[in-house]
Amino acid sequence: MGIAKSTGTVKSFDGTEIYYETHGTGEPIVFIYGLACLMNHWHFQVDYFSQKYQVITFDIRGHHKSVSKDFKNINLESVAKDIEALLVELKVKKAHFVGHSFGAQIILKTYDLFPQFFKSISFINGFASNPIKGMFGFDVIEPFFYFVKAQFEKAPITWNMLWKNAINNPVSMYLSAMAGGFNWKLTQFKDIEVYAKGVSLIPLEVFIPYFEDLMTFEGAEVARKISVPTMVISGEKDSVTPKKFQSELSDLIKNSLFFEAPYGSHCTQLDFPDYINLKLESFIEKTHT
Repeated sequence: MGIAKSTGTVKSFDGTEIYYETHGTGEPIVFIYGLACLMNHWHFQVDYFSQKYQVITFDIRGHHKSVSKDFKNINLESVAKDIEALLVELKVKKAHFVGHSFGAQIILKTYDLFPQFFKSISFINGFASNPIKGMFGFDVIEPFFYFVKAQFEKAPITWNMLWKNAINNPVSMYLSAMAGGFNWKLTQFKDIEVYAKGVSLIPLEVFIPYFEDLMTFEGAEVARKISVPTMVISGEKDSVTPKKFQSELSDLIKNSLFFEAPYGSHCTQLDFPDYINLKLESFIEKTHT
């Protein structure tokens, strides 16, 4: 007998249709991907956990099948409200949450607004506040971002075209892996290709406001308030959001568990899926006791 799967959309507070998928039955786990990512980042986890749990994934507003018609609501607070609408639609009272990268900030904002939905939290390569300073070992990302933002406002069509062509090519894929975004010796290259194609499809009208939110969001106060079981998973070789950001997040949360994946990149769930799945499963099962 196959694993039950359903798909659908839920109308959020401003009318945006949020696309979601559920796999399996049982206690719910919500998996939240990072900025400009896609559900494929969780395919190993979906396959594994749907055998015993109800796995819930969704497209962040402005991403893929959750098309935003009004770009003014591209921000963390809106995504938190989308999650509330989704859980109400699915009649989920409490769930385990797993967030990767920017998905950690989404979880923090959602916990701040709707803590009643949380049974446990697992952060993978996440951060509470601006991880941009020192990204890839340099302090150039933030000024470059504001340069691109200014140029995009002058010529949006041209810059969307440049963005798409720059991201969706083999050179960029290898560079992203070599810079610590993936462990190219471990991650299947087809997963890197799917990721690059997905990023290239996110318009700058969506990417820019989210990226600015990522830089300005301060989640330390929220992290200190977390009272549910929490685990932080870090990648030893993560150059995108270095380990210090992940250990700082763990230090903010009372009684949180911290785990470093040796040789893990910024996508440890793709580098070592079996290992990470077992870590997540062991942690989630302990919340039953």
